[in-house]
Amino acid sequence: VQLQASGGGLVQTGGSLRLSCAASGIAFGNFGMGWFRQPSGKDREFVAAVSRNGVGTRHADSVKGRFTISRDNVKNTVYLQMSSLKPEDAAVYYCAADRRSSTYTVSTGPYDYDYWGQGTQVTVSS
Repeated sequence: VQLQASGGGLVQTGGSLRLSCAASGIAFGNFGMGWFRQPSGKDREFVAAVSRNGVGTRHADSVKGRFTISRDNVKNTVYLQMSSLKPEDAAVYYCAADRRSSTYTVSTGPYDYDYWGQGTQVTVSS
C-alpha cells in the first residue's frame, strides 16, 4: 500500500495550493480518505475527509470555506484544494485511508485510518 502525497510548498498568505495523494495497492473506491496536518511541535489534527463515493465530505471548522476535499476514483487520487492560506495553516499534511468507512460517511479521528502517506510540507509566509 502506498499513499503518495504531493503539492506542498511555500506560498504567501492568501495564496492557494492543491495537494494530491495518489493511492496504489488498495481498492481505492472501498476506502474513505482523509487529510490531516501536523504543525511543528503540535499534535496531528483533522483537516478534511471524503467518503468512498465522494458524496460525503467533512471539513474542520478552521478550514471551512477555504479548503475543499475531493477525490477521483478513476485516478485513485484524493485532493485538497487550499485557498486563502494563513500562516497557521503551515504544517506537514498527511493523507490517509480508512477501510472501515461506509459509502457515504467519513471519519475524523486519526485512529480510524489504516494507511498513511509520507506527508507533504506546506509553508505559508506572512
